[in-house]
Amino acid sequence: MNAVPAMTLPILKVEHLSMKFGGLVAIGDLSFEAKRGEITALIGPNGAGKTTVFNCITGFYKPSEGMITLTGRDGKQFLLERLPDFQIPAKAKVARTFQNIRLFSGMTLLENLLVAQHNKLMKASGFTVLGLFGFTGYRKASAESIELAKHWLEKANLIDRADDPAGDLPYGAQRRLEIARAMCTGPELLCLDEPAAGLNPKESLALNTLLNDIKATTGTSILLIEHDMSVVMQISDHVVVLEYGRKISDGNPTSVKSDPRVIAAYLGVDDTEVPNVLAEVGDEQVIEELDGEPDRAHGPSDSASMMAGPVSDTVSHSDEAGEIVKVSRSASKAEQYDHRAAGGVSNALAAPRGGNPDKLTRIKGIGPVNERKLHEHGIFHFDQIAVWTEADVKAAEAYLEFDGRIAREDWIGQAKALAAKSGGAN
Repeated sequence: MNAVPAMTLPILKVEHLSMKFGGLVAIGDLSFEAKRGEITALIGPNGAGKTTVFNCITGFYKPSEGMITLTGRDGKQFLLERLPDFQIPAKAKVARTFQNIRLFSGMTLLENLLVAQHNKLMKASGFTVLGLFGFTGYRKASAESIELAKHWLEKANLIDRADDPAGDLPYGAQRRLEIARAMCTGPELLCLDEPAAGLNPKESLALNTLLNDIKATTGTSILLIEHDMSVVMQISDHVVVLEYGRKISDGNPTSVKSDPRVIAAYLGVDDTEVPNVLAEVGDEQVIEELDGEPDRAHGPSDSASMMAGPVSDTVSHSDEAGEIVKVSRSASKAEQYDHRAAGGVSNALAAPRGGNPDKLTRIKGIGPVNERKLHEHGIFHFDQIAVWTEADVKAAEAYLEFDGRIAREDWIGQAKALAAKSGGAN
C-alpha cells in the first residue's frame, strides 16, 4: 500500500542542511527537493558549495546539521546522513560520478562495467572461489552481467569499442562510459558531478541524449552539478541555484535563468554593469554568459569563489562561541541585489543641502554612473562623503556593488581633502 503514494513523493528531500569545516560554513540551512523521474540541476558560481552538497548526499561527508531523506520506489525511506557511506549505494541505490574521471584506464570498456557489478557476482559465487569452477548460479549471474554491460555500452554509443582499453577513449566518450558504469549498479538516484566539463558541443549533445534516454526508459532520477548552461537549460526539469552555500533561487529553468539574483550572482558584475544586467534580464546574450569566466583583471584567484575575491577577504571572524564564520554581507551579489531592490542606500548616507553640487568624479573610484547613483540618494557634496561612518560605507558598498573598494580607495580621505581644498565648491 505504501508503494503507490511513494511514487508521488520526491525521491530526495534535503532539509536544513549545514556543513561546517571548523569555523567555516560551507553550506548553510539548505533545503530543496528532487522529484522522482526528473532531472534536477544544482548550479552556482565556483565555490558555491555544490560538490559539498553532493559529498553530504553520497556519504563522503557527514553534515553538521540537517536531514537528507531518500524515498525508494517501494516506499522505504533512508536517512542518508545516518547511513554508513558504503551502504548508500548498496541499500539506498545512489550512484555517483566525479568531476575527475575515475575509470580503470587499463581495463576494457566491458571490464569497467563488469567491475561495477562485483557485488552481484560475489554473491553468486558465495563470496568464495566457487565462481572459478563454473557453478550454474555463477554462470547465470555472469551472463546477465555481461548482457547488462553490453546494454549500457549500446546506450552510450560505445558498443563497437567494448574490447578497447578505457584509457584510449576520447574525453567525451570516457564521460559517457562513467555514466554507463554507474547505471550498471541499478541506481534509483544518479548523481553526476559536472558531467559536461571539458566537452565540445558535439560531445555535450551526445551526453544530453544519454541522460534523456536514462530519464525516459529507466525511471532513474538524476541530480547533477553542471556549469554548462546549454546542458542545464536543455535537459533539466528543476534547477536549484547556490551562492556561498545558500540557496538563492529554486524553480524551472525558465524562471531561474531570468531571476535577477541569479544573474547578479553568476556574472559578478561591477557597479557600472549591474543596472544594465538587471534591466535586460531575459536577453539571450546575458543568459549565454551565465557561466562566463570571471574578469581576471578584477576577479579572484582560481582557488576562491569567482564572485568575491579571495576567501580571506570575504569571510569575517568567528562568532563569540568561536564556531561559525559567515561570509560578509557584501560578498553576496544576490544579497546586494535584494538590498538594491528594497530601496538601496540608507537615509543615513545622505545629508542633503543646497548649493551647487561638487564634481564627485574627482574622487578616484567614482565614475559618472556612480555619481548619478549617489545623486539619486541626495549625495552631492564632498563633505557629505567625508562624514560617512563605517555603517554608511557598508551600505554604500552594497548598493554600488563595490565590495570593499570604497575603503581600499579611501573615498572618505579623498573627500575630506577635496572638501578642505575647495571649501565645498565644485
